[in-house]
Amino acid sequence: MVVRDCSSASRMALPGGPRPPRGCLDRGPSPTTGPELDAMRRRAWHEQGVATLVLDEIGDAVLRQAVINEAVRRWGRRQGGPSNGR
Repeated sequence: MVVRDCSSASRMALPGGPRPPRGCLDRGPSPTTGPELDAMRRRAWHEQGVATLVLDEIGDAVLRQAVINEAVRRWGRRQGGPSNGR
């Protein structure tokens, strides 16, 4: 029995065919770990004054809703993903 590896065949370009993308368009899991994300959030806060919050980590329902309301006001409703109570 012969088993072929087709994974490399999908990456090969055919003559005259479109070129593969130059950037990563894979929507797979992020290679960034939780502690690395926390370090990036901390750095953004300290260096640029940018706060990033995980809605599920805000225990106060009123405060969480206030954050959601401000984000919706500034950037519009989220497209996909969990609705966080909506």
